[in-house]
Amino acid sequence: MNDLDIARKVTLKPISEIAQRTGIPLDSIEPYGKYKAKLPISLINKEKASKANLILVSAISPTPAGEGKTTMSIGLTEGLNRLGKKTTVVLREPSLGPVFGIKGGATGGGYSQVLPMEDINLHFTGDFAAIEKAHNLLSALIDNNIQSKTNSLNLDPRTISWKRVVDMNDRSLRHIIVGLGGTGSGIPRETGFDITAASEIMAILCLAENLSDLKKRLGNIFIGYTFDKSPIYARDLKAEGAMTALLKDAIQPNLVQTIEGNAAIIHGGPFANIAQGTNSVIATRMGMTFSDYVVTEAGFGFDLGAEKFFDIKCQSAGLSPKAVVLTTTVRALKYHGGAPLSDLKTTNTEALLKGIPNLEKHVENIKQFNVSPVISINRFLSDADEEIEIIKNTAKKLGVQVAIANVWEKGGEGALDLAEKVIAIAEKTTSDFTPMYQWKSSVTDKIETIATKIYGAKHVDYSAQAKRDLKKISDLGLDHLAICIAKTQKSLSDNPKLLGRPKDFIITVREIEIAAGAGFLVPITGNIMRMPGLPTHPSSENIDIDENGVISGLF
Repeated sequence: MNDLDIARKVTLKPISEIAQRTGIPLDSIEPYGKYKAKLPISLINKEKASKANLILVSAISPTPAGEGKTTMSIGLTEGLNRLGKKTTVVLREPSLGPVFGIKGGATGGGYSQVLPMEDINLHFTGDFAAIEKAHNLLSALIDNNIQSKTNSLNLDPRTISWKRVVDMNDRSLRHIIVGLGGTGSGIPRETGFDITAASEIMAILCLAENLSDLKKRLGNIFIGYTFDKSPIYARDLKAEGAMTALLKDAIQPNLVQTIEGNAAIIHGGPFANIAQGTNSVIATRMGMTFSDYVVTEAGFGFDLGAEKFFDIKCQSAGLSPKAVVLTTTVRALKYHGGAPLSDLKTTNTEALLKGIPNLEKHVENIKQFNVSPVISINRFLSDADEEIEIIKNTAKKLGVQVAIANVWEKGGEGALDLAEKVIAIAEKTTSDFTPMYQWKSSVTDKIETIATKIYGAKHVDYSAQAKRDLKKISDLGLDHLAICIAKTQKSLSDNPKLLGRPKDFIITVREIEIAAGAGFLVPITGNIMRMPGLPTHPSSENIDIDENGVISGLF
């Protein structure tokens, strides 16, 4: 039985019942049909939110298919609720790129899902479409201003860094020429498309405190320079008002439900290898307002999403997590020990032992933030008992709690041991969360701190372009911004072929993009791209719909 079959066995509760059980006033929700609703920002109570326990779910460096962080987050939420802890899971919205690409949907799996999974994985409440439209409105305004003879800012087209976005994996759009077709069709220039999850507006929406903050951040988007070298921002085009108007509903988080009928808030969807990889500050605070516990996840391995969750989101919003659940799988550790992807179901303790240093490094990284980790083993049917014992012995050696979480097969029941260990840490351990760096430090110090302490690099090299970017950042007075490194998720290094726990490697920063509205800089390393491509056999080949409107293959 697949995820979709399991989801369709569930009788969904009306969204009003989910809101009522969570303590959300019924007259405040804005229903989108029977099973989805928008939640007004005005419901957030920061004082109440400050008393909730925030739990982050992360993972070791993943295989291409991922290690089940979302499934683990949902299962843990179900387990905590079963133990009498009022808990909400707060997640990111899926991007259509992975849904139709290689990873498939992003609503969990088995008996640890958020529902209605078809709606959430496809258009949901239209948030991604609104972000895309706001982003591309600014793109259109930029090209219109270049073309104008009476309302021109004298923009130099060669310096414009703002691209367009679309929520699809489409490698053909990475580099394009716009403005062809004669004098009435604009000024020809080179540009391109990023995937919507990589849009700065996505990052801004997920870090904004409210509509006013959103509007201010949108106005701070850096566009490029005039011919006389003056910087131009979105506010110079008077773009922020219309862009904010397009986002007035998208900024409100979405309420849905878990497979066991508990509250789930889903909002925003930045990728962790090219953006901050976490849901919105607003959604997290909303969950913390109405819950004793909030379980959330950050994309890819701890070195990517979780580092950015701590150093960008937590510093920006003043959040202090109580514990980190480190999702671990036997298959990923064997992969990092040299076992081929095609052979990960075969028992191989030798490869597993060789891959263990990857787990050890992620545990070390969690402890560097002064937050307590719990290793959660996402067990698969092919995992041998002796393989599981190796992970348990490693946890004992590291002095870290460990639990087997069979959440795909058993839902909340399969997470009870994990939930008990999380409660013990959250309620009996004093959290002393400490960021990895202070934003006021120099740009190079911040980059090198992440690269050496989190990735384990020997040092950082900067290309000629990156050095020019550093000077531009300094000239613009943006040295104080946070750092959001774009890096492969396949390795702790910037080389996807260096598996396990590589050492003595060099991180190479090839360029640094400015996301002044979001409040961070994006050093781009290795061959990372902000517009993915589809695989040879994309997931879309398996998705279909019958004459009754029943979708198949969406999991």
